[in-house]
Order: sequence, then C-alpha cells, then structure tokens
Amino acid sequence: MIFRQLFDPVSSTYTYLLADAGSRGAVLIDPVVEEVETYTKLLTELGLRLEYTLETHVHADHVTAGAALRERFGSRTVVHQDGGAACADVSVKHGDHIRVGSIDLEVRATPGHTNGCVAYVAADRVFTGDALLIGGCGRTDFQGGDSGRLYDSVHQQILSLPADTLVYPGHDYKGRTISTVKEETAMNLRLGGGKSREEFIEIMANLKLAYPKQIERAVPANLLCGREGVIQG
Repeated sequence: MIFRQLFDPVSSTYTYLLADAGSRGAVLIDPVVEEVETYTKLLTELGLRLEYTLETHVHADHVTAGAALRERFGSRTVVHQDGGAACADVSVKHGDHIRVGSIDLEVRATPGHTNGCVAYVAADRVFTGDALLIGGCGRTDFQGGDSGRLYDSVHQQILSLPADTLVYPGHDYKGRTISTVKEETAMNLRLGGGKSREEFIEIMANLKLAYPKQIERAVPANLLCGREGVIQG
C-alpha cells in the first residue's frame, strides 16, 4: 500500500492518501479545497488514479475538495448517509466497504461530533476524523452533536479495535501525527483513562469553545461536496 499523510496548515486538517501499488488506484480521505494542486502534483508524481474522495463528516472548519477533484479526475465522493450531503456519489452506512485494488476500507459509523461521522478502518490503521483526536475529540455543541453518542461511538467502534491499531486523526493542533488505540484508551484526556460516560458529558458541556472561523462558508459548501456559491432549489 502507498500511504501519505498530508496537512493543511490553515485548518490544521490531515488528509490521507491511500493507493494500491498494483492497480495504481487511490483514495483521498478528507481533502481540503485549497490543497487541490498539492494533491494533483502528488498523484501525478506517483502515477496514481484517484478513484474516491472520502469524507469522515460534513466539516465546519474547511471546505472539502471533493467536488473539485471529481471535476478534475472523475473521482467519486463518499459521505455517510446521515451527513445530509445529497451531492455524494456514494452514500455509505455502517458496515459498508470501499475497495480500491487490495485496499479495503471498512465504514464504521461514529456519530456524536455530527450525525454523519464515520471512521474508516484499513488493515492496521483507523482514520478517525474528528470523533477521536490525539488526546481529545471533536466538539459536540452543533451540527447535531451529542456527547453521549460520541462517547458510545468512540468506545464501541474505535477503542474496541486491537490495541496496536494506528490512529490517524482528522486534525491536530500541536504537531502530533499518529497515535494508537492503546495510547488513546489510556491517555486521552477526554475519553481515556477509564472516564465514565457521565464524566465525559460533563467535560464536553464545559468546553466553552468559539465557533470555527470558516463555519458559515464551510458547512453550506460541504453539503454540496465542496461547491461554493451554488444555490439549491
């Protein structure tokens, strides 16, 4: 498997490239529209064919590159059926699989940060989006967020994976790039260390976070797979 972890410094978003070395088919998880040229250059240099762009959820902090990459490469956009993005070429649910050559990505529904959050499991690693971050998790105070659901989702669908499973988050704001299920189970400040569901709900209720800077731009665009300035009707 060909694998790259890419980073958008404005939104602190990680995008992941996975490709099958034999067929040269590739997927991008959580691409950012401002980084389209970076992705194009990398795909060209590696001789890859982009088949899918996968969203872990409808983002509030950046605009996805799904639509732009679909127009450029003919790739198919993938969003969970509860995400509200009718634009998706592939609407997935819990237990579905996205396959490209030898790469098999299992969809695990992880609602709580938003209704339509998913994690993607591929062999020895899991791409957690905002449901589980290194040492933390996504907020639960808008977009249908629910702290209790997030606690259940993370414990049932992510922390239940083998302890040595590699955790690749949707964001990090401290330069961290990778963790493991074992580390997050033990040391995650919000969800780990044996914290109860009630303790987690209390923590999330008292975060007092400012809204994401790009939310008014990002959410409407991402409901259209990244197409901005388009009026539905």
